[in-house]
Amino acid sequence: MLETSPPSTEAPDSSGAFFGRSADGMLVALVGEHAFAMVPARDGRHYLARGWRIRRPMAEWIRLDFYGHSGEIADEPAFRAKVLEQAQHQREKLALDRREDRSPAHTPWGPSQGATIHADGVTFYSTAGHGGFHLSPDRNREVHPLLRATDSWYEEDECWAIVAISFPHLFTAFERRCAEQTIKDSWPDAWEAIFGTILVPGESRRKDQRAFEAEHAADWIVVSAIPSDQQKGFVECVATPGGKRGPGTEERRFLVPSGEYEIGRFGFVIDPDRHPVYAGPSSFIGWRGRGSP
Repeated sequence: MLETSPPSTEAPDSSGAFFGRSADGMLVALVGEHAFAMVPARDGRHYLARGWRIRRPMAEWIRLDFYGHSGEIADEPAFRAKVLEQAQHQREKLALDRREDRSPAHTPWGPSQGATIHADGVTFYSTAGHGGFHLSPDRNREVHPLLRATDSWYEEDECWAIVAISFPHLFTAFERRCAEQTIKDSWPDAWEAIFGTILVPGESRRKDQRAFEAEHAADWIVVSAIPSDQQKGFVECVATPGGKRGPGTEERRFLVPSGEYEIGRFGFVIDPDRHPVYAGPSSFIGWRGRGSP
């Protein structure tokens, strides 16, 4: 089998990570068979993208070898720090000695295509479309009641974090940090109750969203937007009170200058003193012919 070719630009440091430049000038790195790139975006920004088993020298890599958006990267030192974090993560994973298993199993997401055994009674299953952990009855009883799944299954998007904080010795430091943030973001009340702490603004996405919704319950929040064909330089916005959706919800249209329209974390709040109600021709196909704003 053809081995991944190491770069010739920089020798690996003690972490085992290689750094170099791609054919199109991106800062890139290689950790084992995992490749990383600092991809340029708009306004001078960059984000982290990943690749897998790129079978060419690093100097021949191009943007199309990478996929995904794994978060914004501030600068080259931040990129290097992220890669070194991944190198440490890979070393710790090897030390955990997880075992692969091909035994078939039925999961909530369909037949399993493979499994990773983290320990007796702690198994991660992958399927064609999704995946997650299954815990044995004894293991599941060790999960805190506020987070415990009655069926012992924990899907891979968020609930995996419950398994990780319940059995931290089975996970790498990187995985534990990700798991802690996931619990804070998704189950802030449980986190506060279990650990006897109060999450401050900025520490939990869900808690911050609740605060936003409470603060703007009576405000008009955009639920749909499109560049206006009729009013150049403006965004035509459909907004509802508190950003609510569903049958019977009052809707109004507003014009927002294109330079001002930044969605933000939880939605764009209409300023009635700056953003006028709009009753003219609409760029929304579904709104054409309706007489109200």
